[in-house]
Amino acid sequence: MSKKRVVIVGGGPAGLFAARKLANQADVTILDAGKIPSQRNCPSQQTLICHKCNPCNVVAGFGGAGLLSSGLLNLTTDIGFPDKTIESIGRENAEKLIKEADQTFLDYGAPKSSFDPDERFNCWERRAAQAGLKFVVAKQRLIGTDNSTPLIESFIEHLKKMGVSIDSRRRVEEVQERRVITDKGVYEFDMCLLAPGRYGMQWLAKTLERLGVKLYHSPVDLGVRVEVPSMIMENLCSLQRDPKILMRSQSYDDQVRTFCVNHNGWVVREQYDTHACVNGHSFSNKKSGNTNFAFLVKVHLTKPTEDTTKYARTIAEQVTLLGGGKPIVQRIADLENYRRSTPERIRNANIVPTLQDVTPGDLSMVFPKRITDNIMEGLQSLNNMIPGIYAGTTLLYAPEIKYSAMTVETNKHFETPVEGIYVAGDGAGLSRGIVPAAVTGLWTAEDMLTRL
Repeated sequence: MSKKRVVIVGGGPAGLFAARKLANQADVTILDAGKIPSQRNCPSQQTLICHKCNPCNVVAGFGGAGLLSSGLLNLTTDIGFPDKTIESIGRENAEKLIKEADQTFLDYGAPKSSFDPDERFNCWERRAAQAGLKFVVAKQRLIGTDNSTPLIESFIEHLKKMGVSIDSRRRVEEVQERRVITDKGVYEFDMCLLAPGRYGMQWLAKTLERLGVKLYHSPVDLGVRVEVPSMIMENLCSLQRDPKILMRSQSYDDQVRTFCVNHNGWVVREQYDTHACVNGHSFSNKKSGNTNFAFLVKVHLTKPTEDTTKYARTIAEQVTLLGGGKPIVQRIADLENYRRSTPERIRNANIVPTLQDVTPGDLSMVFPKRITDNIMEGLQSLNNMIPGIYAGTTLLYAPEIKYSAMTVETNKHFETPVEGIYVAGDGAGLSRGIVPAAVTGLWTAEDMLTRL
């Protein structure tokens, strides 16, 4: 008896982990618009700064967007799991799947060392509370941008040995009830998992709308990437590689948070079709002397405009326009004093920017006042926990945007109303990060196995 056919769209963590779970029981094919990890280099020849890649090698390809952004694993249900995902999977099941994902990463070459919470964290939790902040304590494992490529290559080679077909550079043009149509052929399936990641979330929304699946807008995270001398965050980052700190602004009661801390890392450009954003990454054995992190304001919209993605994209396009096609950088001192940063003022700072392909500018020209106020107030509060963060020479790069995928109508196993078509990962609004995406892939695969 022939095996049933499963087609997975998206070679990020959700797709890879689902394929591994299904490999021995089904005929599995993974399709991705991007390339395999070893080919995800940038034609601009600047480290991970993509100008011409189509699709962008930084955010698309096997391994997903997290491959080239430090490869940090947050091994807790407190980070990256939306409420719907935890409600569907259950916290106990999610914790079990996190352990499974972590062990799989170790099997393919992730470092055995990790950042484990201990009594030393108590001091930082107290300092955060005194500043009106919340420090989220979590076990973390850093793969590193340099280690991520060989790890995912090893993952893929093992999947091939298990019989999984790996088809890169396949643009999916349409998904029908029993087949996927790409620019290079048609793939028939009995079951299908759509997990296109952050790069493919708009594609996923349009695809599901055509299939009659309901979608709901989610909040978007909009802000800047902050860069400071690494010594300022050395003590904290030696305990937790990517400190997660949450706060509420006094002026607007909006949520503001740190995200993707890259200690001794680099700020990089993240290119989309109509605009440029910034991101960050770090290596396990190479140091820049600077530390960068995203500082993000959560934005909710209500009627008549609920499309948070379009709203954030419009702001990003305005920043790109003002930056002459590039992201913008500004010193805190210049933003405070209502003046544009200039190349001379940037050079006068006590920090050398790790992203050079950027335009000194004025964030107040493009960000709404509410966003700017939240960022400045939040950094002042953060400075009470980590002195030195709020300094006149601190660099703010923009735009940093974590687009939120639209929430998809599914059952608790993430199957859509179209029988046999499942969704998983960041692109479906079910996760925010490498480990949560992997967990959603495993969860959907477990339900698929019951039908095999």
